[in-house]
Amino acid sequence: MKRISTNMPNDDMQYHLRAREHRMNATQNKLAGQTRILNLRDDPAAAAHSTRYRSVIHRWEQFSRNVDYLQGKHKITEDHVREGVDILQRIRELAVQGANGVYSPEDLRQMGAEVNQLLSQLLETANARGADGATVFSGDKTNNLPFRAVEGHVAGSGERVVTEVEYTGSIGENRAEISDGAYAVTNFPGNRVFWAENQQLYPTVDASAYQVDRDTDIFIDGQKIPLREGDTVAAIIARINDSAAPVKARQDPIRGSLVLETTTPHQLWLQDAPEGRVLQDLGILRDNASPPPRNLNPSARVSGGSVFDMVIKLRDDFYRGDPLEVGGRGLRGIDEALGGMLAALGDIGAQGKRLEFSAARLAMAIPDMKALNSMASDLDMTEAITELRLLEYTHKAALGAAGRILQPTLLDFLR
Repeated sequence: MKRISTNMPNDDMQYHLRAREHRMNATQNKLAGQTRILNLRDDPAAAAHSTRYRSVIHRWEQFSRNVDYLQGKHKITEDHVREGVDILQRIRELAVQGANGVYSPEDLRQMGAEVNQLLSQLLETANARGADGATVFSGDKTNNLPFRAVEGHVAGSGERVVTEVEYTGSIGENRAEISDGAYAVTNFPGNRVFWAENQQLYPTVDASAYQVDRDTDIFIDGQKIPLREGDTVAAIIARINDSAAPVKARQDPIRGSLVLETTTPHQLWLQDAPEGRVLQDLGILRDNASPPPRNLNPSARVSGGSVFDMVIKLRDDFYRGDPLEVGGRGLRGIDEALGGMLAALGDIGAQGKRLEFSAARLAMAIPDMKALNSMASDLDMTEAITELRLLEYTHKAALGAAGRILQPTLLDFLR
């Protein structure tokens, strides 16, 4: 037998009313948040899937933003390289025109004056800045101009002109992640883009009897190459050639020195480890205090110049009124400069095409992942609204019934 006290109907009614209000509040919160999972206990499996989906979506959206940023950077870089190619095309036209032998020395000097102006424009292009104020071709030293012009007097010119262009940037490449574990470069160092020939370095030190005195490292174009105690010049050559550095090494058969040559047109970037002396002992570096590329040993012979070196050589040939040199080494140097810049343009275009495919893949994958997340966590609005209206009607009915059913107590008569 269940014993009914005076307070039990009131307590039971309050319990059920509060339970219904709790359900109404939960339904209202789900409608406000447009999700059917407010707490993990609502659907543990779906909550786990939704958490994983949201993590993937967030990561892919960041990849998409990176791709958009890279495409903008590459477009700016490509435009400047194209401008450099157009300048070199005009310089080549002048070289072909001046090499036919029908122009007087004064005419050739006038052509040289135009080449000099084009050289200045080419230098401005190489020192260009993007919309954010960062230099385009200075590696990861984006606050500094990548190229510094040295001026002097040249025979045939009545004013000071550029006689040398030095690269003052770095070889560091900034990278951005465009997929899980996949990266693309955001910048292109100027000592690769504006380089014409494979560079060669011939030291004067005979390395035939050389041995590494302790374990150390050398750095070639940013690639770390470990050396071991007792390594001979043959072992050093093998380690360099087996590394990822775009450089091949060999021993000079006459002098016995260690010769380095790049496999693609760019400037050599050499360093010893902080406590090492291998490249200094081999006569390649002057010291370990000066930064590359100004740390080469003055006694070592270096060949292979930049695009600016080729243009300066051609201009000086024009100033001297020498059509044979203009049509010979001068024109050949411009052709090599054009080939190097066109190769850089192709590299930029290839990476741009990769970014296009990445952008298209992400544009399809992100909506698909959002659809999966929607299936796991989104609320059926029609069903939720219907449930809320039903709870409201039943709540009102319960309140009306409570007002009629609950009997007065002794306190009602003591008012």
